[in-house]
Amino acid sequence: MRTPTDPVVRYGDSPEAERPLGRSIMRGLMNRCPACGNGKLFQAFLKPVDHCAVCGEAMHHHRSDDLPPYIVILVLGHVVVGGYMLTDMTFLLPVWVHLAIWAPITVITALASIQPIKGGVIGLQWALRMHGFGGESDSPDDYDPPRRPIEGLHLPDIFNV
Repeated sequence: MRTPTDPVVRYGDSPEAERPLGRSIMRGLMNRCPACGNGKLFQAFLKPVDHCAVCGEAMHHHRSDDLPPYIVILVLGHVVVGGYMLTDMTFLLPVWVHLAIWAPITVITALASIQPIKGGVIGLQWALRMHGFGGESDSPDDYDPPRRPIEGLHLPDIFNV
């Protein structure tokens, strides 16, 4: 029988503070600190701050390198190509008119969406404790590959080192 003074044991829980994924991504999409939601996330157009001015959370070790442009290209490509195809099926316009319409829309929308998407990726990394946001080192693990093939496995001589 359990008494009120017995500690509750929950397996799999961590003593670290909870970081809700959706809330962190939404704060990043709004260009706010994913930790507190109040501090600015960017000091320039795509340059994140080193530390949040409100809560002091370190943001300098994020790694959002290529994912935000990929997301912008994926989403914007589907929307622009779909819009172009619908417009082309509805109105008979010359190619130069389509180019005059869709090229500026594409550039303006890409520039308007890259910063919030990068903020969302930083929020995702913060929530999942990736790339130093969890407090551990982000250096690669030491790993020595095996120098000999497995016994009984016959590989060509180029694989034997």
